[in-house]
Amino acid sequence: MLRIRRLGQVSYAEAFDLQHALAQRGGDDYLLLVEHPHVYTLGVRADPAHVLRDPASVGATLFRTDRGGDVTYHGPGQLVAYPIVTLEDHPGAGPLHVHRIEQLVIDALGLLGVEASRHEGYPGVWVGVDGPSPRKVAAIGVRTMRVDGGRRRTLHGVALNVDCDLEMFGHIVPCGIADYAVTSLRAEGNDASMDEVVEAVASRAAAVWGTDGVDRRDVDLPRRKRHPGGNADVAEERPLLRRLRDAGTDPDAGIPFRARKPEWLRAPARMGEGYVSLGRTIHDLRLVTVCEEAGCPNIFECWADGTATFMVNGSRCTRACGFCLVDTRRPLPLDPTEPDRVAEAVARMRLSHAVITCVARDDLDDGGAGAIAATVRAVRRRNPETGIEVLVSDFKGDASSLELVLDARPDVLNHNVETVVRLQRAVRPSAGYARSLAVLARAADAGLVVKSGLMVGLGESEEEVVSTLADMASVGVSIATIGQYLRPSADHLPVARWWSPAELEALATAGRELGLLHVEASPLTRSSYHAKQAADAASSPADASEDGGTAHAATGSAPLRVVLRPGVPVPVPKRVGGAARVG
Repeated sequence: MLRIRRLGQVSYAEAFDLQHALAQRGGDDYLLLVEHPHVYTLGVRADPAHVLRDPASVGATLFRTDRGGDVTYHGPGQLVAYPIVTLEDHPGAGPLHVHRIEQLVIDALGLLGVEASRHEGYPGVWVGVDGPSPRKVAAIGVRTMRVDGGRRRTLHGVALNVDCDLEMFGHIVPCGIADYAVTSLRAEGNDASMDEVVEAVASRAAAVWGTDGVDRRDVDLPRRKRHPGGNADVAEERPLLRRLRDAGTDPDAGIPFRARKPEWLRAPARMGEGYVSLGRTIHDLRLVTVCEEAGCPNIFECWADGTATFMVNGSRCTRACGFCLVDTRRPLPLDPTEPDRVAEAVARMRLSHAVITCVARDDLDDGGAGAIAATVRAVRRRNPETGIEVLVSDFKGDASSLELVLDARPDVLNHNVETVVRLQRAVRPSAGYARSLAVLARAADAGLVVKSGLMVGLGESEEEVVSTLADMASVGVSIATIGQYLRPSADHLPVARWWSPAELEALATAGRELGLLHVEASPLTRSSYHAKQAADAASSPADASEDGGTAHAATGSAPLRVVLRPGVPVPVPKRVGGAARVG
């Protein structure tokens, strides 16, 4: 299977780590189609003297990479295609791969009316080779690597200049070639749009590498043409709903907010001794539950089970995702006593597995990662036998921030992809699909058990969900959770439809067939549903349950989420059934 993913603008560092994860795990072939923010990259044989100006002075960064070749430029308006494919196992496979990429681009440009060719002695794709001044329109740099099983996999690829800023090439000696100019399709008088170029490249790639099938998924991009006819009502629509419509889901066709829910989405209220006991502990420790504030339907079962997920770094989030009820007012300063208070709570509750989640703190230099790491260490010191799982934000893609958490060595790192590729911008506009995959890939590379979660009911198809599960497995995710989205208020994204328990069970089966070790999928599953059981199953696959780690009861629970806040009494649930998916 060739899985083609158009991911929009992605930082070079994130694309680099994502490529390596896809290559090293050696599953399906991938073609990543991206644009990068301004960056100069140095190949393994690059001459630093070919960087003629400080990249920062022209708004670019510098990245030393592991491909062949010299220095080149990537930026907006340039399509970068990364084929991560398995090669034939013979000495000439590498050069043959370069030749295939060149021919793919030449053929794609031919579809767009551009006559391009090779230039003897110079890699890449050129125009005007038969004239007095050959010009380079696409640069190529690749690497091959051995993976488990001895197969050869590829990294890096081709950068095709569509309508990029050619002046940026004037600050380097492009590819170490000083004799010839760099050009773009626009500079050559071709007005093909980026969408058209993507389609041409993707179609040729499918012909070259997709003989066993093609799975194509694109993020919704802001620059695409919107709403032909200039519908005034749509133009004035709330951005939340407009983004959903742009992504191909009609918000007007959703289920009315007050509509009666199916039986499988109703959880009974049970206020037994376990529920009351945990409530007393929460009161003694001055805690407030997010599950109560969000009206979670699982509160009674969770509290009765005595499970706990602690929310750190405050209760106010710097993002406003379309599905979440968490407070988005200006965040308060971090509480330096919080790590020790969480550790005390874990000890008093005698938890064998504690989950620590957080709000997004984009206002902090490290995104709150240092405080999360401090909490992990505090819990570990006080409770050395307790398993620790963290559910983190993407830290705006900053690898050094994530490293703070990875260095604290939690047993499980969870970061939710949340939804399918197409709906990312509509559902969580401050995040990104490629960024989330990079976070998961980096955690897997660090040797942690990695987990991620999805909501369904926002307009996605079964095929789109399965594609997302495939991407999760391909970057090293071991555990996945899948649950029904429940609209927390009329101001949030509408529910497109209810997924039945049988449909979710089918998704769980598909996830396991794709290589995920444990899949929790039921209507009321949330991010930390059966967290300990899932971690145990992923750590010891041979000991997994007979059903292979699938969904349990259709009225499954989400563990207690608690926010540390002083001087607040234990709340009594005021409403049940309008829960947001938090974290």
